[in-house]
Amino acid sequence: MTKPVCRKILLAVDGSDCARRATREAVALAALAHARVHAVYVVHKWGLAPYAGYYDPEALGKVLHEDGRLALDEVRWAMTAGQVSCSVEICETSGKSDSIAQCLERCAKMQEADLVAMGTHGRRGVSRAVLGSVAEQLLRISTCPVLLVRG
Repeated sequence: MTKPVCRKILLAVDGSDCARRATREAVALAALAHARVHAVYVVHKWGLAPYAGYYDPEALGKVLHEDGRLALDEVRWAMTAGQVSCSVEICETSGKSDSIAQCLERCAKMQEADLVAMGTHGRRGVSRAVLGSVAEQLLRISTCPVLLVRG
C-alpha cells in the first residue's frame, strides 16, 4: 500500500487577506486529502528598518507575537469549521541575517511537510523589488512543493 501523497501541509500565515485565502485553500485541500495542517506565523523583529535610528526589537517582538496569536486563532477557527486537524506555532527568525523564507523552510523540514501553502500579494516590478517577496524566496529554497494563493 502506498502512503498518502499529502499527509501534512505547512500553512504560512501573516494575518493578511492573502493568508486568509491560503487558509481556505489549505482547509479544502486538507479535507480532500485527509491531511493535517500545521500553521506557522513567523516573527521577524529585525525586518523593519529602524525609525530615526532607534527601535526596540524586544518591544516589536512582543507586538508581533500578539499579531501572530491573533492570526493563528483565525486559522484554528477555520480548521475547526472545516473539520481539519491542525496545530499552530509561532516561530522567530534567528537574527538579522535570517529571513522569513529560511525560517519557513526550516519549519517545513522539521514538520516533514509534504506541501507548503501561503498567500502572495502578487506584486510586480518596482514594488516587488523594493519590498521583496517571501513567497519568491521560499520558492527558490523549498525542498517540497509550494502552493501560492494569490490575493
